[in-house]
Amino acid sequence: MLYRINIGAVFALLLLVGRPAAAAVRADTTAGDFVIRNFRFASGEVLPELRLHYLTLGKPRRDATGKTRNAVLILHGTTGSGRQFLSPSFANELFGPGQFLDTTRYYVILPDGIGHGRSSKPSDGLRARFPRYGYQDMITAQYRLLTEGLRVNHLRLVMGTSMGGMHAWMWGERYPAFMDGLVPLASVPTEIAGRNRMMRKMMIDAIRNDPEWKGGTTAGSRLGCRRRFRSCS
Repeated sequence: MLYRINIGAVFALLLLVGRPAAAAVRADTTAGDFVIRNFRFASGEVLPELRLHYLTLGKPRRDATGKTRNAVLILHGTTGSGRQFLSPSFANELFGPGQFLDTTRYYVILPDGIGHGRSSKPSDGLRARFPRYGYQDMITAQYRLLTEGLRVNHLRLVMGTSMGGMHAWMWGERYPAFMDGLVPLASVPTEIAGRNRMMRKMMIDAIRNDPEWKGGTTAGSRLGCRRRFRSCS
């Protein structure tokens, strides 16, 4: 089933994706952490405790069969977090009374992806020893947050910006019956290529070849990272 959306609202969202603003905590916001024990990554590595931080707005509603009917998952981009969607430029356009995702009607879920925000990430202490993770791991963790942590068994919508948009495409492929619709913003369903891929590879190589990198296992690695990022920018 395709989710019918307000096209004007989608264009407004595209304008808002790159607009920074301070995130304010709304009265209807609930914060939490879901811990997955012995989380196995696609690489085969296992983390004894994977923490996923999340925010929710509104309340879940279920039909007579127990299926969640009003849940909306919104996924952030690289270096972001779920909290960014509480900024006035986003929340004040979408979450208010009568708006596209009015939180008196919808149950909005804003998770921090693995490696981002207040979820488990390399800088917590493991640094380069943190398991190698990718989009598939991030989506698996999001799915388990919903189904095991929040007891959400169906989504009205999956929306994402940039990396979160890529996640939305992959949600549609992996769990096609789990949601009614997808809104991937600032993303296309294809692998990174061209200048984007080249710049990322340049930065990775510059960091790993820096004498201060030392395998990414020491606090001194940060200095080398900053220096090399400046040289690539």
